[in-house]
Amino acid sequence: MRKGILSLTALTTAAALSLTACGGDDKGGSSGSAKGKVGVILPDTTSSVRYESFDRPYLEQAFKAAGVDYDIQNAEGSTQRFQTIADQMLTSGVTVLIVDGLDSNSAAAVQRKAQAQGVKTIDYDRLTLGGVADYYVSFDNVKVGEELGKGLQKCLGDKAANIAYLNGAPTDNNATLFAKGAHNVLDPVSKYKKVAEQPVPDWKAEKAATLFEQMWTEQHGEIDGVLAANDGLGGAVVSILKKNKEAGKVAVTGQDATLEGLQNILDGNQCMTVYKPVKQEADAAAKLAVSLIKGEKAETNGTTNDPVGKRDVPSVLLNPIGVFKENVKQVADDGFVKKEDLCKGAYAAKCKDAGIQ
Repeated sequence: MRKGILSLTALTTAAALSLTACGGDDKGGSSGSAKGKVGVILPDTTSSVRYESFDRPYLEQAFKAAGVDYDIQNAEGSTQRFQTIADQMLTSGVTVLIVDGLDSNSAAAVQRKAQAQGVKTIDYDRLTLGGVADYYVSFDNVKVGEELGKGLQKCLGDKAANIAYLNGAPTDNNATLFAKGAHNVLDPVSKYKKVAEQPVPDWKAEKAATLFEQMWTEQHGEIDGVLAANDGLGGAVVSILKKNKEAGKVAVTGQDATLEGLQNILDGNQCMTVYKPVKQEADAAAKLAVSLIKGEKAETNGTTNDPVGKRDVPSVLLNPIGVFKENVKQVADDGFVKKEDLCKGAYAAKCKDAGIQ
């Protein structure tokens, strides 16, 4: 995993929304009080469903409410496309650029090009190490990892347990922070033994399934808990456990409160996920962008240290929420997932048992 470890101190929200699943552009806006144009580059459509399903619509809502012209595009996992989109946006006259980089090197290059043209930049969800962003908006990602660790500890209880870790992409600094937070919680527990740990390239679920199957084989099935860094990785673990007729017997974590993750929790095959209210993040990013357009100093709640760039980035950082079967209802009540999607078919009775009507 990438070794840059950030010291996070702060809290609130910010956003960046993505393309359609097939990968199109979204240009819109209105001529309101804030005169300027915001460009948003989202990273991909595969590492998490959040970008297309949640970030994009919430960002659109926030920009429209603020009367800001905007252009939201998705790099679809390609650093080359990421850079091409940035060039197009800079040529089109954006005054603020919000980036959720695929990796720090390509994102930093884009930010420096923007800076040379007098365009302000905001890091969204992921901090660009060695970058020059004016602001950073995200959830407190060490706390996200700590929620994962506390969640796994709650599911395992006081018994002795062998734990395997499936961390996120080594090119994603957030993955480093998630792992740091999880280890902060789990390493001091003397009854727990780490038996395997691997990063998952590009956050790909199919790669996670292969890696976990190797772990399972090497440990002869003696794994009691899996710290999976998001629901996609957790779902991959569940698929291998099902294959070995062990689903529901091993505690598995996740993150992002996806439909699949929540249904795995209702099934009893995943013990928890971490819910990050993306609307708060999108609203915060839009608010920062409007402040930059107006030439005003934005409100932040702390700073995030960039050890590569040797600077502290003014930040808005939000608090994550651990979700178990008993509070899946909160995610549904917030509208983060549609109740009719979560509770259809065989899940109707399970939703009712969880208090979701």
